[in-house]
Amino acid sequence: MWKLKLSEGNDVRLESANNHIGRQYWEFDPNLGTPQEQAQVEKARDEFKKNRFHDKQSSDLLMRIQFAKENPCEMEIPQVKVKTEKEITDEAVATTLRRALRFYSTLQTEDGFWSGDYGGPLFLLPGLVIGLSITGALNAILPLEHRHEILRYLYNHQNIDGGWGLHIEGTSTMFCTALCYVTLRLLGEAMDGGDGSMEKARKWILDHGGVTYIPSWGKMWLSLLACLARVQILAACKPRATREI
Repeated sequence: MWKLKLSEGNDVRLESANNHIGRQYWEFDPNLGTPQEQAQVEKARDEFKKNRFHDKQSSDLLMRIQFAKENPCEMEIPQVKVKTEKEITDEAVATTLRRALRFYSTLQTEDGFWSGDYGGPLFLLPGLVIGLSITGALNAILPLEHRHEILRYLYNHQNIDGGWGLHIEGTSTMFCTALCYVTLRLLGEAMDGGDGSMEKARKWILDHGGVTYIPSWGKMWLSLLACLARVQILAACKPRATREI
């Protein structure tokens, strides 16, 4: 089970001018959580996966589950509902603001900041994985549990047409579809992996002209992997050769 660690830096390789205040990272502990808590996390994951094409934002749900336990909020202030503008009074506004402040205070860390996922862009994570791969540090920097979560993240944000957008709510682009596909392969996914997701991604790439249509930034990453030249050679070969990509 994962736990969000806040403002910690117990590592001699890390330096900080403010005692690591504001730092946040997830740490995996196989023994963390009761069976009920683990079931709650799995339920949240399943619900997100089921509704991923409709609600693409995770809303930091796992963080909120953790914070609800560490800093529970009993909302004693009644909710104000209005039907017309005439019902909006100073008291109604003040009550609503107090409820909002009460709620967001439960998401505030002890150091005073609000942590959150920098989610959205889908072209950043591939760069990390490709960079670690070409330097031979992939498994050292990203343990098995982290790699597993990266796979989950990428599959959850794959569009229904098989591609990936520039960001998690964007329509599919060659840039991010090719990079996310390569990232999955570097992380060990088979060509037919992901319950058909890999095949759908590959089909999207080929149906849109092939990976040679990736923009310059993508060409840079692929050239580091010597992938682009290989794909260009395969494109000139028999069609069945593209299945080896």
